Amino acid sequence: MSWKRGLLAALAVCVLLGGSAGCGTGAAHERRDAVSPSPVGKILDDTDKEGRHYREVDKKSAPEVAIEVQPASDDGWDVRLTVHRFRFSPADTKAEAVAGRGVALLSLDGRNLATLRTAEYHLAGGLVTRGTHHVTARLYADDRTAWAVGGKPVESTADITASGATASTRPSTPASPPPSSPSAPASTPASTASGNAVAGRSDTRGSPDPGGKAS
Repeated sequence: MSWKRGLLAALAVCVLLGGSAGCGTGAAHERRDAVSPSPVGKILDDTDKEGRHYREVDKKSAPEVAIEVQPASDDGWDVRLTVHRFRFSPADTKAEAVAGRGVALLSLDGRNLATLRTAEYHLAGGLVTRGTHHVTARLYADDRTAWAVGGKPVESTADITASGATASTRPSTPASPPPSSPSAPASTPASTASGNAVAGRSDTRGSPDPGGKAS
């Protein structure tokens, strides 16, 4: 009988140990599933037009961007970004937010054009119709949240004006000069400065996805 009591005791110990292990596994599973607080800034309820949330950071450490757009010689426009406290991430970067890192989303009149991982971009002239247009660069973290300050996205906008003639259009030189007659001066596209030393306006109300709440 003593051996039976020993066997029962051993079985009871196994049951207890198994239950403890099961509980431990469940707790660990719950910890893995739990959403940890973001280590960089604060995720806001506000989103851009694609539904990507803004990531609020302190103004003193927030990234900044300024945009400049100039007519190019090939009928297009050259876009250059100047950034502070920000580095462009390579294409294979892990999709998580790191302070001062990410990409710039370029838009024309609220329409997304390209995701930039460098400070330069060439805008094809065929995309810019006659009239005044707005070219905006907005900064995003690598998890595609938009960097924001004071509830506003970190972005900069340049106004450009395209007339009938494009930047690459130049009058041909005739063999002999034609008779003089009054004519209007040739018009070329121009970028107009707005609120910044560069050709554009840098909205850094925190320092500002293209064409959404993020403008």
